[in-house]
Amino acid sequence: MYTLKQANIGDTVKVVKLHGEGAVKRRIMDMGITKGVEVYVRKVAPLGDPIEVTVRGYELSLRKADADMIEVE
Repeated sequence: MYTLKQANIGDTVKVVKLHGEGAVKRRIMDMGITKGVEVYVRKVAPLGDPIEVTVRGYELSLRKADADMIEVE
């Protein structure tokens, strides 16, 4: 399993599946990260948290814990 947390800076990946449940999964989906959407990894903070991505034309910062719940290809 390859997650968004493992993607490198400059990668464009496609969301395959969202793991997690309840409010956390709902929050990720509300941010526009759904199955089939492409995510571009823009940059990672110096200590690795958060990760800045571009989704559906807007910039978004995700915690590593949330990025680890997003399975990509």
